[in-house]
Amino acid sequence: MIKKEKITKDNIVKFPSKLSDLEKEIEAVIFAAAEPLDVDTIESKVTKKGSVSKSLEKLQQEYSKRGINLVCIKEKWSFRTSPNLSNIMSQERTVEKKLSRAAVETLAIIVYHQPVTRAEIEEIRGVAFGTNTLEILMELNWVKPGGRKDVPGRPIQYVTTDEFLSHFNLQKLSDLPTIDELGAAGLIDSSSVDNAIFGTGKFYKEKQEEKKEDIYSNIDEMLNSTLDTEEKD
Repeated sequence: MIKKEKITKDNIVKFPSKLSDLEKEIEAVIFAAAEPLDVDTIESKVTKKGSVSKSLEKLQQEYSKRGINLVCIKEKWSFRTSPNLSNIMSQERTVEKKLSRAAVETLAIIVYHQPVTRAEIEEIRGVAFGTNTLEILMELNWVKPGGRKDVPGRPIQYVTTDEFLSHFNLQKLSDLPTIDELGAAGLIDSSSVDNAIFGTGKFYKEKQEEKKEDIYSNIDEMLNSTLDTEEKD
C-alpha cells in the first residue's frame, strides 16, 4: 500500500518565478559587464520598456538564495559569489620563484659533495650564508638532512633527495655532468668556474666507479672479440 504524504507549503518544490523580457535583458547586461553598472547605464542598454529599478529589486530577491547574488554597491549593480560560499572559491596559484645565487651555489655544492655540512659548504663558497638558503632548498624538497658527521660537535650533513632527481629527470647522481662535460657543452666557462664546487663527494665517486665499469666492459669486449677471431682462424 502506497503511503500518501500530506502536501504542505514546506514540501512543495519551488521553482524560480518566470522572468519578464526586461528582467532577462537586465540579467544578461549585468552578467556580461566587465564592471558594476549603475541604473542609467543599464537603462541605456536594454530594449524592453519598464521600470529598471523595480526589475533589479525583483532580480535581487530571486538571486538572494542562490550561489550567485545580485548586489548593489555604491548604486552600482553586479553579480557576486554568495558570501557563505566564499570558503570554496579560494584559488591556488603556483608562483614561480628564482633561486638566489647563494641558493644555486649551495645546491651545486651539496649535489657534488654530499654528504656535506654547513661549515663545509661555507668553506667551499668562501662566504657564510643565511639560514634561509638551506630552508628554501628543503622547502623545495631538493635537500634534506642526511645524518651527522662523526666529528666533534656532530654537525648535520646535507644530501639531495629523490625529488631532486625526479625534478631534474635524473636516474642517479652519476647522471649529472662533470665540469668538463658542462664546459664542452658550452654551458659554463670551465676556466672561470671554481673547481671546488664540483668536488670529490659521492657524485664524484659514483662517476669514477662508472668509468671503471666502462673500462672493464670494454676490456671484456676486446677479449671476446679476440677469442672469436682466433676460433674462426
